[in-house]
Amino acid sequence: MKFFEYNAKKIFKKSGISILEGHIAYSPEEAMEIATDMGTPVVVKAQVLVGGRGKAGGIKFADDPGEAFEIATELLNMEIKGEKVKHLLIEKKADVKKEFYLGVSIDRSSKKPVIIASVEGGVDIEQLAMTDPDKIIKYHVDPLEEFLPFEAREIARKMGVGTELISSVGSTIWKLYKIFEKYDAQIAEINPLINTDEGLIAADAKFEIENDSLFRHKDLMEVTDYKPKEFAFVKLDGDIAVIGNGAGLTLTGMDMIKLNGGKPATFLDIGGGASENTIKKALNLVLNYAPVKVVFLNVLGGITRADDVANGVIRALESSKRKVNIVIRLTGTNEEEGQRLLEEAGIPFEISMEKAAEKAVKIRNSLD
Repeated sequence: MKFFEYNAKKIFKKSGISILEGHIAYSPEEAMEIATDMGTPVVVKAQVLVGGRGKAGGIKFADDPGEAFEIATELLNMEIKGEKVKHLLIEKKADVKKEFYLGVSIDRSSKKPVIIASVEGGVDIEQLAMTDPDKIIKYHVDPLEEFLPFEAREIARKMGVGTELISSVGSTIWKLYKIFEKYDAQIAEINPLINTDEGLIAADAKFEIENDSLFRHKDLMEVTDYKPKEFAFVKLDGDIAVIGNGAGLTLTGMDMIKLNGGKPATFLDIGGGASENTIKKALNLVLNYAPVKVVFLNVLGGITRADDVANGVIRALESSKRKVNIVIRLTGTNEEEGQRLLEEAGIPFEISMEKAAEKAVKIRNSLD
């Protein structure tokens, strides 16, 4: 999982790495207001999850709030490597004395974390490795041993930083590695780490962690405003929405629709253990998708309870302004209660997936 720069900086700051004062803007008006409040000059930075934004023109400086407004207008209409810019980070411009590069990643060949550092910051580290490799320091860390502060200071010394900066650069290296280790990261990078009158500051931040470790880092999710998706939703070119609890079951439902001559309009996997509210949200999503003429809800309850499914369906249909035919296959955990709730609400259902899919296509064909 990749993090936007402003979120990565929150994580770094929480672990003791200094960052610039900055605020998020979603419109040119907000950018101008932030620049006015902070005082100018400021740097306006597109927030995207791809590299190369600087070369693409995604980072610009503004000397006054009016210029911040104009730059924000330009950046919010940009795409950088196919990614639309939706928000900006507005930061106070720093008086930079020197720039450094610091990064931690996994060296796949040695199967160890590697710290990469250079006195040349703000550059493409891969390009620097080809043109001037002597300026890059690499230090492999044994994951079974504790990485100690004196090792980080030794890296700073080998980088060639001034004597007066060895302690502070070493401290930043040590903190960055500890962040990398704590959060099961794949990449933790500061480029550039800038030296200013106020000390060392992370002027940029890149952070990526292993998706499978997210469950261990709820505190990280709070810092980053991360909200996991409740379900997987893909729009297709048909007119029968297919919803299932599990990717395999959803795909099977789509196959059954095609087998009977229909065309799926959606792939929507609500996953295992979907709540009543998740069912309602999923149905509201497809009910408000204009191409959908029939909904095929295919649920084989294991962790997902049939009564929760029934209640979610009832709530969704009661609140929906758009009336769409729905065909439900419902069986599994608490199926008697779920089926009873549907019957009382006057909503028909099937136990057989094959019959339900055939019925959904027949209803769709009858609408022509």
